[in-house]
Amino acid sequence: MELELKLKLPADFLQLTGINPDEAPIVIQRELAVYFFEQGVLTFGQARKLAKLSKWEFMALLKDRKVPLHYDLAEYKEDALTIRELIKST
Repeated sequence: MELELKLKLPADFLQLTGINPDEAPIVIQRELAVYFFEQGVLTFGQARKLAKLSKWEFMALLKDRKVPLHYDLAEYKEDALTIRELIKST
């Protein structure tokens, strides 16, 4: 399920930001994803989905914006379990 919002911006917003009008919705959506991830409102996975990017693409976007990854013990344990399962299946 998706929520569609109507957003009113100043008439010169696209010109000032250099955003292509055709790309504006996804660019703004990705900027929101980065912002809410940086603020700790969204997890990496939630923000990545909002940005409609793969894990690697979202990591690259965060790197470009100099936003550090939030990586806690629970995520580490989940990754370690995934790695063990992958090793077992080979």
